[in-house]
Amino acid sequence: MDKIIEKLKNKQNLNFDESKSAFENIMSGKIKEDKIHNFLIYSSAKGETSDEIAGGVYVLRNKANKVNVPDDTIDTCGTGGDGKNTLNISTAAALLLSSYGVKIAKHGNKSVSSKCGSADVLEKLNININLGPKEVESSINKNNFGFMFAPGYHSAMKYVGPVRKKIGKRTIFNLIGPLSSPANVKRQVVGVFDKKLLKIFAEALKNLNLKKAMIVNSQDGLDEISPYANTNIVELFNGEIKETIISPNDLGIKAGKFENIIGKGPDYNSEKVKEIFKGKDNDFSIAVCLNAAAGLIVADKASSFKDGYIKLRDHILSGKVMSHISKLQT
Repeated sequence: MDKIIEKLKNKQNLNFDESKSAFENIMSGKIKEDKIHNFLIYSSAKGETSDEIAGGVYVLRNKANKVNVPDDTIDTCGTGGDGKNTLNISTAAALLLSSYGVKIAKHGNKSVSSKCGSADVLEKLNININLGPKEVESSINKNNFGFMFAPGYHSAMKYVGPVRKKIGKRTIFNLIGPLSSPANVKRQVVGVFDKKLLKIFAEALKNLNLKKAMIVNSQDGLDEISPYANTNIVELFNGEIKETIISPNDLGIKAGKFENIIGKGPDYNSEKVKEIFKGKDNDFSIAVCLNAAAGLIVADKASSFKDGYIKLRDHILSGKVMSHISKLQT
């Protein structure tokens, strides 16, 4: 471990095996806190690579409580940290997709970088966030949706929790978390807070043999696809990485202003989710359909963004989504 820390200190990148070895030691409780601290600080100062992220994800997935899901199941999860405090777009997109027939294994947590995390809003919607692996599997098979509350699935994180708290700022674990689904999904939509991470995440997911993924970051700074500005997207389809840009104008989207999708706490955000699922048309509804369209493409249920977006707009405006949500409620 000393050699690895020394490499990072000297701004040298780790390869996949070195990263795996470091994380294996850290997540097994074999490393003292001062060394974990140095590993995380030097890693951040240098800038994390796709191999380093993939090594961490590989170990964290292996140590997680496993959930077995069908091959066509997807996860929609972002890094957070964009500082925009929007409504829970990717969580609502996941619920919308499940109501449309896409199997979703949603992996998330309570609020860290915003006022309301995915677990907070689901709890307010009376959806059980504390399901065990078998219950998640059953929920996905029955109702196309299961939520895995990260702290309940990643017990190995206890070895780094105190150090992360002490550091008090973003570390490589903020990048590893969204990719470390206990369901080991082969299809994923991931939002990132920084354009520089798009290609890095795509390469990391390629290393981990994902079949299809979209990594997104909007030009107005969201870790989502924006209805107000162009969004940079890197696609990973069957080992091929491709960059593209999605423009709301090209899709005929006429959204109002950014303030319309700003969130507050769990009570407010969950009410806004209910409104759009009952058929209310607004910017939040547009944003959710836009992000869910990426999920339809990744799930092989839409041929393009336009195709996916139109299908989902018809579906959400029908007001039928709320009856699907009632099946998920406890």
